[in-house]
Amino acid sequence: MQAIEIARRMAELGNMEDARNAWFLALQEGGLPPEDELEAAVCLLQFGGNYQAAYTTFLSLYKRGCFCEECLGIMTTAFYEPNIKELRGRYERNVKLLKKYPYLFRKDFPDFDELPVRLYPYGEESYIPFFVNQGEFGELADIKKPVISRNFFEDLEKPILAADVYSQYELEYLRDNVRRSEDVARENHVYLHYTDWGTFCSWLQCLNLRPLLREEKLVFLIGEEVSQYPIDFKERFGIDYSQYTLKPVGLREIHRMIWLSQLSSHNGINFFGEIFDGHPNLITLPAVSLQETMDTLTEFQGVLKECANVAQACAKLSSIPPYLVRELYLTPDPTGKNLLLAALMADSNYTTGLDPAARIAPALVFQPHFGNITYKLEVDDQDQTTISSESYEKIRTNPIFRVFKYIKTAAPLRLPTTSYAACVKYMRDKVDAGLKDDKGVYTVLIDEITRRILTRNYLIDWQDRLFQDSVLVRFEDAKMNPKATFTALAAFLDIPYTESLTYCSKAGERDPETLAGQARGFDLRAIYETYEAYANDAERAYIEFAMRDAYAAYGYDFRYYDGSPLDETGMERLVKRFDTIDRHIRESWERSLGNTLFEMEYNGARLVTSKEEIGDKLEKSTQQELSIAHENRLRIAKLLLRDLHFVNKNGQPLRMMPLLKLDPALLEQPLYH
Repeated sequence: MQAIEIARRMAELGNMEDARNAWFLALQEGGLPPEDELEAAVCLLQFGGNYQAAYTTFLSLYKRGCFCEECLGIMTTAFYEPNIKELRGRYERNVKLLKKYPYLFRKDFPDFDELPVRLYPYGEESYIPFFVNQGEFGELADIKKPVISRNFFEDLEKPILAADVYSQYELEYLRDNVRRSEDVARENHVYLHYTDWGTFCSWLQCLNLRPLLREEKLVFLIGEEVSQYPIDFKERFGIDYSQYTLKPVGLREIHRMIWLSQLSSHNGINFFGEIFDGHPNLITLPAVSLQETMDTLTEFQGVLKECANVAQACAKLSSIPPYLVRELYLTPDPTGKNLLLAALMADSNYTTGLDPAARIAPALVFQPHFGNITYKLEVDDQDQTTISSESYEKIRTNPIFRVFKYIKTAAPLRLPTTSYAACVKYMRDKVDAGLKDDKGVYTVLIDEITRRILTRNYLIDWQDRLFQDSVLVRFEDAKMNPKATFTALAAFLDIPYTESLTYCSKAGERDPETLAGQARGFDLRAIYETYEAYANDAERAYIEFAMRDAYAAYGYDFRYYDGSPLDETGMERLVKRFDTIDRHIRESWERSLGNTLFEMEYNGARLVTSKEEIGDKLEKSTQQELSIAHENRLRIAKLLLRDLHFVNKNGQPLRMMPLLKLDPALLEQPLYH
């Protein structure tokens, strides 16, 4: 029996809850004739079901030319008319403000009932426009969606000019990030060009202009008025901004962050940081431990609280410019954001190349990292696979991230098999060098292959603020096609593409030294190096199979996994062949013990047990460690035999992070596969 038939039967029996569920399921499954779609949508709406599913169905039917009169009537009665009072009130308030606004030169506003576009509310801040004269619906517009959709700041030689901006979020973004003309001592208004007067007026039904007009930063140009851009304010309004004094950027002027997200280790995040270094519109903090950063800020805040006045604060924080200390001190509870910015702006290592007279406030490039990014893979009670990470939760709840109003996320990704082998080499080098961890224990290798396949944060929760405006950038593209990659990345990040993006630097020093053995700058060895001693073919094939969704989405080819189906028996055989990582784990434990024994004897410590007994304990510990690793690998491998379909903790499907698209005309070499 079809879902629509079940719904009808449940309704006949008076079981409205099951009927609503069945109507919703019928619409989700699709394939219904138009009359049944209309029936299901009407019943959902009438009996309190999912109104957005009904709304979407009415809209779809109308656009397909089915039951147009009925659908438009229902949508108008159910979704538009109940909101007319609110829409009219907002329109009239905005009109009243604009009639007094000095930089809108047209004032013949139509009456509300004569507006050529009706806005049908869909969600709390989203609308679907209906063009009255054409009798057509447009596309859904979420005016507060936290996404900057275009490169507003591509060219800063002239004042900003943007056409047909109807997003409240983007309008506030322009207001918040373009500096006042008085502060940069030159004409620096934001020019908003609206091509059609009637359409502009119609969107006043949903925008809130009051906070946007307060500082009079915006200049509205309608239709042919765009020919006036840019306006000579001295000649036309008698305002000579060149008489003002250039002011340094204040902490409260900086509202946006570029988060270089650490998908996993050895993905090239330091390389990207070296590219961003020295950009005239960026404050660039190199990759640092998040915990170390927060500890420093806590100490910084403690010093401020101990000061009795501004003078004392300036004396104790003498390395920070007094105007920044004053701003911090006079803020009742300075945020982690402002503390961090003050510390960075006081250090030329992080602001090399920064343009003090730029039209826009700088953005912070923040790339906090973790020693280990640990993920958990579990199956919930509905047989859905979930992934979670304590490291990511620390980012999501971190006060610095929570305070920045505008965040764009860029995540470098390197071919997973290469980054895995490079990471094993890096850890093995630490072992061989006799390095200790932060607890004073000699380094040992962990089961990196398991950690690698669990690190799936290229799968994003589309409802999460930190990833709503995000892009994944392939490391190989950045190395092989830097012009195409960083031109596209600059456009996404809404910064100008400048000379500073054509070379690597650190604190302004070009071609900086890297960690021993790492390729510098645009050296392609980092792409073609295979690290044969640190990964075998079975391990690489396992990674390719486990991350086949990433390979398909991001344009990587399989080199070790032949693409044939795997069952549990085949997976068991594959996992048993992980002898390279096992050898490095075993040898790291042996070396760690040897270093510990040598240190004890060198310091005159008396061994309470013989070396033979310690060796036996080591063997047992190593075997136990490897046994746990083997069991874990097999358990996870069997989970990954299922379809790679993951959900968040609310059961909502995760999505692949969008891949940065390059302009084919700018490619210097063929795309890496």
